[in-house]
Amino acid sequence: MREWWLLVGLLCIPLLAVYLHIPPPQLSPALLTWRSAGAFFTFRSNNIFYRETYGAVGSSDVVILLHGFPTSSLDWYKRPHRYSIFEQASVVEALVSHLGLMEQRVNLLSHDYGDTVALELLYRSDHNRTGHLTINSLCLSNGGIFPETHHPRFLQKLLKDSSFLSPVLTRLTNYMVFSKGLGDVFGPYTQPTDAELLDMWTGVRFNDGNLVMDSILQFINQRDEHRDRWVGALTSTFIPVHMIYGPLDPVNPHPQFIFLYQKLVQRSTVSVLDEHISHYPQLEDPAGFLTAYFSFINAF
Repeated sequence: MREWWLLVGLLCIPLLAVYLHIPPPQLSPALLTWRSAGAFFTFRSNNIFYRETYGAVGSSDVVILLHGFPTSSLDWYKRPHRYSIFEQASVVEALVSHLGLMEQRVNLLSHDYGDTVALELLYRSDHNRTGHLTINSLCLSNGGIFPETHHPRFLQKLLKDSSFLSPVLTRLTNYMVFSKGLGDVFGPYTQPTDAELLDMWTGVRFNDGNLVMDSILQFINQRDEHRDRWVGALTSTFIPVHMIYGPLDPVNPHPQFIFLYQKLVQRSTVSVLDEHISHYPQLEDPAGFLTAYFSFINAF
């Protein structure tokens, strides 16, 4: 019996080695086209990817899009590195300076992880910190800005808290685990297609991005630690603020999240989308999301 288990163990070692060295999937034509339309700038000796597009001729409005986890995968991954919300806010300020827009009033449109980056930018702006942006408006969407109503997924909890397990978990997470976890935070009628899921997974695997998930997920702990700073900035600001919310979100569940938001952020307007829209409203209901945003941005 002992010899049988020994043989199984010996067989598993090369299989595990092969599994851990499976190369990342190639970028799809859609991702290649998207990435080729972007550019890079240098921040603290790191190359940061960004996209820049232009709206109607003659329009002077600047909208900065700050997207959420895990779709930050193609922007900037570096190992080893301690990622932080403060550094990400500094990246945004450096990008705005790089583009020559520091004198412009900017509109921030953010989601999830990007919501907290936006709140740090708001704090710096309202406190007149050196190099701060001049913020014209802020629109948030489905971000866990209140630790008391935020419910991270099981794997996120493990990765953000289990320092000794994290290197193992980041390597063992595969497309099946990823797609199941991501599908759980989409609505039942708005699930991503297989091609979209594969593109997202490809983005996570790009440049070994999956191996820094535990470091990036420290933003959850940072939200707890700096709640007063970021929630305080949101509740005290006088700039126009709006929340676009998918109410089926298990990460920021209804009605607890939106009730607390409306209680604390009384100057903010709110758009609650259809009841089947979940954590990714910009993907699940792009028309409704844009309608809500344009109604907000055109109201002042």
